[in-house]
Amino acid sequence: MSDTIAKTDRPTFGPSRAARALGLKRGEFDLAVNLGLVRTVPDEGGGGPRVTGTELDRLRAADRFPDGLRERVRTTGTTESAALMEIAPTRFTSLARFGLVVPVRFYLNRYRTVVWLYLAEELRQFAAEASNARLLSGRLPAEMRGGLKSGLDRRPRNWRGRHSGFLLRQAGDDPWAHAAAVASLLAPADVAEVVEDPWERAQLDRLRPRLPSHGVPGSPAAELAQRLMTAGEPDEVAWIRADLAHTMEMARRMRPAPRPGSPLEQAPPAAETTPRVAPTRPTESASLTEPTPPTELTPPTEPTPPTEPTPFTAPTSPPVPQPNGLLGRLRRRGRRSARSVSMPPARPRGQGPIGNPGGQGDAAKRRTPIEYRGTPKDDHT
Repeated sequence: MSDTIAKTDRPTFGPSRAARALGLKRGEFDLAVNLGLVRTVPDEGGGGPRVTGTELDRLRAADRFPDGLRERVRTTGTTESAALMEIAPTRFTSLARFGLVVPVRFYLNRYRTVVWLYLAEELRQFAAEASNARLLSGRLPAEMRGGLKSGLDRRPRNWRGRHSGFLLRQAGDDPWAHAAAVASLLAPADVAEVVEDPWERAQLDRLRPRLPSHGVPGSPAAELAQRLMTAGEPDEVAWIRADLAHTMEMARRMRPAPRPGSPLEQAPPAAETTPRVAPTRPTESASLTEPTPPTELTPPTEPTPPTEPTPFTAPTSPPVPQPNGLLGRLRRRGRRSARSVSMPPARPRGQGPIGNPGGQGDAAKRRTPIEYRGTPKDDHT
């Protein structure tokens, strides 16, 4: 097993609680686990790594706790790293681009610029080496100047190599987890060319380790981070593909990939809505019998000509029973008198009264004169 895996003899703690117990931030705790400074055990319930109480006691009993542990996981950017090594920031960037110092982490700022982080402890060790004194002062070697002038930048590749070591340490002795860690650094097309079996690729996807996330999935920041975490140089891609092919051979020999119907995985078949019935072949006895004559079809009848529509008649209401006695006789007499009265015909617009073709002139003559009533005094006024 890996040196970061220990047997659990006491209740275990999750990453967040273990980080608080050690006085570390969550990012510092994850880096300590990747560097092998904190040993973890797998979760029995299938979760992430956990820390035992014994491991926490061991780290607390170390000298200069917690400052000593926090100093070992301290990371610095370009400016702080240059100040730590007592050189100019431009020279430190040249050393990092040429691959002499290896970043341990990176993040994207609000301008989507990659900010590389380095271990402060490694930078102090690099500056303390006597063989590196000529790189910290004076003129850089011609090889470095030529590579930097051509645009050489080995920081992404060095980070991928270092991060693959972290993933392999977490994979332990499981060959399939080892292969999934190697495949996580390749593009899906490269993985498909090396691993042609789709069930084996599905197994690699299930065991694929979780890479650091940067931004919302699908955003420009996330796409840039994905390009940094995927091998792009031809020689690097060829080397990782060869490592993946070798690891897959070991995984196949130890345990084949689960498939539908295998003891490792029972995949339920797709349910069919309509049952399939196999066609039956005619037997010999059926072939000897005479075929049944087809039933005669009845010729279609001629269409009936449409009939003339029946004129609409208003529905008749049932007769209302008439009351007998005096009340009935009064009602019948009132209806007979109302029918005997003849109404005058309607007068057209613009004409005078009925029977007078003169119109309005004759009507004016028949008007009743206005009668004024009052005293003679009123007539004079």
